[in-house]
Amino acid sequence: MLLSWLAVAAGLTLLVFAADRFIFGSAGLARSLGVSPLVIGMVIVGFGTSAPEMAVSALAAVQGNPGISIGNAIGSNLANTALILGFCALLRPVLVKHTVLKIELPMVLGVSVAVWLMCVDGALTYRDGAVLALGLVGFLGWMLISAQRGEAPIEIEGELPPAIPTVQAVIWIVVGLVLLIASSQLLIWGAVNIARAFGVSDLVVGLTVVAIGTSLPELAASVAGLLKGEDDIALGNILGSNLFNLLAILQAPAWLAPGPLPEGVLYRDLPMMIAITLAVLVFAWSARGRAPRINRVEGGILMVAYVGYTAYLIHTSPITG
Repeated sequence: MLLSWLAVAAGLTLLVFAADRFIFGSAGLARSLGVSPLVIGMVIVGFGTSAPEMAVSALAAVQGNPGISIGNAIGSNLANTALILGFCALLRPVLVKHTVLKIELPMVLGVSVAVWLMCVDGALTYRDGAVLALGLVGFLGWMLISAQRGEAPIEIEGELPPAIPTVQAVIWIVVGLVLLIASSQLLIWGAVNIARAFGVSDLVVGLTVVAIGTSLPELAASVAGLLKGEDDIALGNILGSNLFNLLAILQAPAWLAPGPLPEGVLYRDLPMMIAITLAVLVFAWSARGRAPRINRVEGGILMVAYVGYTAYLIHTSPITG
């Protein structure tokens, strides 16, 4: 058991490093090739923090562990919205721009509901993967067009990596990809062993241990943005990651391991994700006479809800394979 936990810890640590190196190489190469800084910042750097989720979900689906793959995507959204945003609000109330309140938050809620409706038939299929792919393309297009107009729909934290020689960039890209695959394999091996030892399903481990671990980059970026007084960055990282998890990460099981959803996803996990997102929207709207915000009490509610949900998962979920 100790070896399995060490594998999970090592896998998560390597995932973060691998994602950073992959982003560094990709962004450096793009800058050297003259790609627009806007495209680099919004697409490569902006979504680079989701590279761990993508790597883990794809590898888990290929290896016949769709529960980890699906649980990782949904669980990461729950961790982002309830745990990370709740923790940030406890540190300091998180201000919410009116544009975020009227556009981005409803968009995340709408996509969440759409994913639930897509899964009502009880399965993820190739057709669902195609729908998600179209949604991702539309989302990226909307982001870039809006940013070009100066509207900056999702603000991303951090300076762009510098332009670097092509050979150096390619080396870092390859190193990042290799480490992403290796660390994902290590994490999945440890997670599956832990699931079997505790008598819970792969889905539950994906929703909890794996999801929390792969959300660490979002936690770091959001807390750093909040401490700098840049609430847009703190919230922007969470919203951007949530949309990417739904539209991109869920494609992995849809394309690579299509089939029935694990028990509990449709009537427990997806509704919980929708409820938490709706709660954040209601909290922000209910700021009476003040700028929309998530205050400390509401942050505490989000964290308590996450802890309660996680405890319920662990105590009620049977082995499913």
